Amino acid sequence: MTTRYKVVLAYDGTNFAGFQRQPHQRTVEQVFSKAVNKMAKDPAEPIMIYGAGRTDAGVHAFGQTIHFDLPYAINAEGVRRGLNSLLPTDVLVKSAAIVADDFHARYDTVGKRYWYRAYQNEFVDPFKRHYTGHFKFQADIDRIQRALPDLVGKHDFSSFVASGSQAHDHVREIYSATAWALPGEGEIQFEFCGSGFLYNQVRIMVAVLMEIGQGRRAVDCIPALLAAQDREQARGTAPASGLYMKKVYYDAAELRADLANDPHQ
Repeated sequence: MTTRYKVVLAYDGTNFAGFQRQPHQRTVEQVFSKAVNKMAKDPAEPIMIYGAGRTDAGVHAFGQTIHFDLPYAINAEGVRRGLNSLLPTDVLVKSAAIVADDFHARYDTVGKRYWYRAYQNEFVDPFKRHYTGHFKFQADIDRIQRALPDLVGKHDFSSFVASGSQAHDHVREIYSATAWALPGEGEIQFEFCGSGFLYNQVRIMVAVLMEIGQGRRAVDCIPALLAAQDREQARGTAPASGLYMKKVYYDAAELRADLANDPHQ
């Protein structure tokens, strides 16, 4: 008899080669799996972990969700405390819960939310270099905000997916796309909430939007990019260091409430 747990992780992606396990690389999956198996006292059959999604090298998370099964029951708070005592300081279990045996961190999602921080300056800020994407030229937030509605809705995002994607279907629905400037900070920040996102989709969308803000693309260029279904037309990819997996949704009512209460809409 096993017990299934759902945990929400936060991690600083700076020193990880991404989420997914890779040979001879430090990854979130490898580090977290090691902690789970150590907590379970290294069972004969290794405990497998399943994440809501993969993040690339340098990408951060506030709300990565993972599930795994333990061969016995421990209260959820004990699991949270036990794992945090075993994990390195760049990974934190924010919450833990016992869930139904058929819960799946990846396949049960109803939406995901990503946050991106774009820092604008001629030179890289040493204190922001790991946590923002650096852009040398200033962008006009008004131009960006005027372009954002063209991304919202259900579209084929083939122009916004990087090579190496394993997805055969590039149709995704974006529920909200927002951007705002931080006066005095030199940052433009973005949030995207959608049904799901393709490989590098958020970073490619940010790169296009920043080019729109810089006047290098027309404000109304996005419909043509979507229609082209050609990755070469979108060109750039924003740096990984500015991207954060903010939240994974499993409850449609919670998703609707967050969308209704978004202060940047």
